[in-house]
Amino acid sequence: MENAAEPQALDITARAQAIRAGSRAAVANALAELEATRTRPETRALVDALYPSPRQPGAVIGLTGPPGVGKSTLASKLVAAWRSAGRTVGVMAVDPSSRGSGGALLGDRTRIRPAADDDGVFVRSLAARGALGGLSPAAFEAMVVLRAAFDMVLVETVGVGQSETDIARVADVTVVAVQPGSGDTLQFIKSGLMESFELLVVTKSDLGAPARRAHKDLKVALSLLGRSDVEVVLASGTDGSGVEPLVAAIDAVRPAGQDAVRARAEQLTAFATAAATRLFGTLAIARVGGRRALQAKLAASAPAGPYDALARCEEWLT
Repeated sequence: MENAAEPQALDITARAQAIRAGSRAAVANALAELEATRTRPETRALVDALYPSPRQPGAVIGLTGPPGVGKSTLASKLVAAWRSAGRTVGVMAVDPSSRGSGGALLGDRTRIRPAADDDGVFVRSLAARGALGGLSPAAFEAMVVLRAAFDMVLVETVGVGQSETDIARVADVTVVAVQPGSGDTLQFIKSGLMESFELLVVTKSDLGAPARRAHKDLKVALSLLGRSDVEVVLASGTDGSGVEPLVAAIDAVRPAGQDAVRARAEQLTAFATAAATRLFGTLAIARVGGRRALQAKLAASAPAGPYDALARCEEWLT
């Protein structure tokens, strides 16, 4: 039995090393396994092995907002700006699901087009599969893989509007895109997103006056919400204006050092609690004292990774 386990351990170690080295093939294989066969022990062990060692800075940036706001066009410009600065970039584009196959429709991926010979960019589409929070069920684990392989990770959610708050469980910095002249400002004020972002960006700034008006309205809305410290950036995915200030704003607010460690531990706890609720139900969670009690137990146990956290939840809840 021990001899049979050794090659498996060596294989996981070798795969983890290849991913940390930025191997596109190794990253692609791991993501394919997460979507197709997420229960394989080898895949779970690989994700947990990668979790403690994100690439530096390994920053995960979430880009969210309603459909048609221009997320993919802006994402393409962000990728280009990071590459110009010498950073490698992994992109997770969460697309609507095909009703036939259940796979991603690839709409976002076709609009994010790095140079064909640029090995410093990796773009992967994940199917939302009906998730209301804007993310694929495999998004957290996929983020762990991408974060280990690339300097910057950009997660673009599927546009679903006011319920799109799951991104905060994945991203170090959440950027909410707002389209000028669309009535998004009023929607924003009453949406669940209001406590789940670090930056706002008004897209299509090349429209001129409508964009400047939206920028002003959002600043007023932030003041009313008690978040006047949040920066609102005017940017255009069409002509690239405002992208450099947006990159600088992202760098200014992303957590670093111990702040990043704490934030990522909180993300892991939130992921495991949500996954355990889906798997075991609210009654099982109630038996251990509710979600907050489960989160406290997880935080105190310091799990090694996502699947280790889920295994601990299973032990406590069954």
